[in-house]
Amino acid sequence: MTLTDPRIARLVTLIRIALHPPAGTARIALALGLGALCHILFAAGVLAMIVAMFFGLSESFGNVPWPWAALTNAALILQFPLAHSLLLTGPGGRLLARLIPGPHGQTLATTTYAIIASAQLLALFALWTPSGIVWWRADGAVFWAVTAAYATSWLILLKATFDAGAEVQSGALGWMSLLARVRPVFPDMPTQGLFRLIRQPIYVAFALTLWTVPVWTPDQLALAVSFTVYCLLAPRLKERRFAARYGDRFDRYRADVPYVLPRLTQAKDRPDAQ
Repeated sequence: MTLTDPRIARLVTLIRIALHPPAGTARIALALGLGALCHILFAAGVLAMIVAMFFGLSESFGNVPWPWAALTNAALILQFPLAHSLLLTGPGGRLLARLIPGPHGQTLATTTYAIIASAQLLALFALWTPSGIVWWRADGAVFWAVTAAYATSWLILLKATFDAGAEVQSGALGWMSLLARVRPVFPDMPTQGLFRLIRQPIYVAFALTLWTVPVWTPDQLALAVSFTVYCLLAPRLKERRFAARYGDRFDRYRADVPYVLPRLTQAKDRPDAQ
């Protein structure tokens, strides 16, 4: 990773323009206000997920009586993948553009999407009602080994997010574009970094965080199974959008790079084989 990396250059350009925005008090206030809300919620949602899963969902603020808690927890699990996927469809995108009244809804769509997703994550992990059952808790050297694996999974997720375009994944593209009064320009189809190994590194890294926790409970198992299924199936919808947007270029990439499991050896018939 160097300073000439186009992903870094794109971020630097957006930041430079955003630090010297054209006049427009209401527009600037809207951009900065939604930007602050987006990143505060994003940080809170991710932190809630890291902490809650570290304890196997055995600690949270939910207090729904059982057996109703099972239905509430199931709803908390389902609401994230359902809304997360539906908002990426054509009708979902149009809805996102209308959620912010006025002329800037389309520009702010990525920020609005990140706000909703972050609020969903925060709700899931803060409002979960623990079962009170702990099957296994790592101890001693095993605890430190599993914790290291958990931290590594999050670092891989961070790397994959950056490779995909951090400004889009974090919601910064929308509010920074509005602040700079420019049309949002999405990053090109990701093919570098972890995307050279597999087509869906974000989903794979997300799944890894689910299975490397030092505490195992029925709660964590239900979450891990549900979200792993989501991580395996949801990218198919994403790849349909990429196929429509990039055409033959994505077809060649899909033929050359595996879905979720990297190749252990380089195939001899691949064009880049040495």
